[in-house]
Amino acid sequence: MEGRQFTEEEDEFESAPAARPPFKPTKKALLGILLVVLVVGGFVGGVFVGAKTGTRVFSNVPVLGDGLDATPNNSLDFTDFWKVYNVLNTRFVQTHSTTTPPTGQQLVWGAIQGMTAVYGDPYTVFFPPDQSKQFQSQIQGNFEGIGAEIGLNNDNVLTIIAPLKGSPAEKDGLLAGDLITAINGKSTEGISVDEAVTEIRGPKGSVVDFSVYRSQKMIDVKVTRDTVEIPEIKSSYDASTGIYTIALYTFTANSGDLFNTALQDMQKSGAKKLIIDLRGNPGGYLDAAVSIASHFLPSGDVVVTEDYKGKQENLVHKSAGSGGIPDGLKTVILIDQGSASASEILSGALQDDHVATLIGTRSFGKGSVQELVKVGDASLKVTVARWLTPSGRSISLSGLTADIKVDRTQADVDAGKDPQMARAIQFLTMGK
Repeated sequence: MEGRQFTEEEDEFESAPAARPPFKPTKKALLGILLVVLVVGGFVGGVFVGAKTGTRVFSNVPVLGDGLDATPNNSLDFTDFWKVYNVLNTRFVQTHSTTTPPTGQQLVWGAIQGMTAVYGDPYTVFFPPDQSKQFQSQIQGNFEGIGAEIGLNNDNVLTIIAPLKGSPAEKDGLLAGDLITAINGKSTEGISVDEAVTEIRGPKGSVVDFSVYRSQKMIDVKVTRDTVEIPEIKSSYDASTGIYTIALYTFTANSGDLFNTALQDMQKSGAKKLIIDLRGNPGGYLDAAVSIASHFLPSGDVVVTEDYKGKQENLVHKSAGSGGIPDGLKTVILIDQGSASASEILSGALQDDHVATLIGTRSFGKGSVQELVKVGDASLKVTVARWLTPSGRSISLSGLTADIKVDRTQADVDAGKDPQMARAIQFLTMGK
């Protein structure tokens, strides 16, 4: 499983170094709910907006509690807290019909949310009971939407992590790295991811109007909602170049088996050159990434480490050494800003072990582990570890840097050109 801690990422994306929205992003702590896609062992950071059950699976999430330590810390001074509480309780006057004074219990939950937000990690979040139920239903339910993963970048600006292959978001023109400045005419300044998801989701056939900042200009993108079905894998062989290509669009429970089948087909073709296309792949199951890496790495080699920074023993995920790779295979992995979490785990492991060359732009950088802790009828999602590549690099620090940097601009996309793929073919056929 994965996740992306945007607070650790660099200020800019490689392909759009000047891409900042016209407003100054707020730095206030996030008090809203930041929904995430759960995968084995952790979370994918951001929000996957619109998917059918089975395309993004929420399972095997560590749920702890509620046998939690409730011993008060008497060294803390709550004088100011009670002063503010008493002022609000005695002086607050309702001025808007939509404003209802909170109950005492709601004030407690709000205080816990504020305490959680002070940690500055958008993926450490407290869910009051109603929101906790909503979270559980959304990670298990079947809903319609636009088919994109969204999150907050280092400046707390709402960002498209990746529009998924064949989704309405991709078809209607949203791109990885787009900074969303407005949804349906409403500014996203200071918005939480949960609030954004509420605006974006809706019935099939309805339209979401996005204002996005891309390549130093504002662009209006209208996306028609639909039921999202994501292809998992596509493979092909080009006899003229001797290159076999495997495109992975997401990491599901089936991805390991699907990749193994593709490798068997590659063996039959006699190919000695392989391109693994992970562009726009926002991640998924950790187990799938480890399974795929096991084809390339010897048994026992580290694929990725969950680093708990001394708070508990690190968890090291190692290669099973399953093989199936022909001798002398030369491998390229294509990455871009939409390559995240499990994509970065696989890419980082093969890059560190010098068995694959990364071509493209810097990956998104999602690399932390969360646990879901039951707190009565509420719940707390807390970051407990970070992902490290075999050489000890933190994925969430700045993502992965391509060995050969190649951009793909919107003009390239519009013209049907793919300079990243072209560079990969050149590298594999000409050796440079």
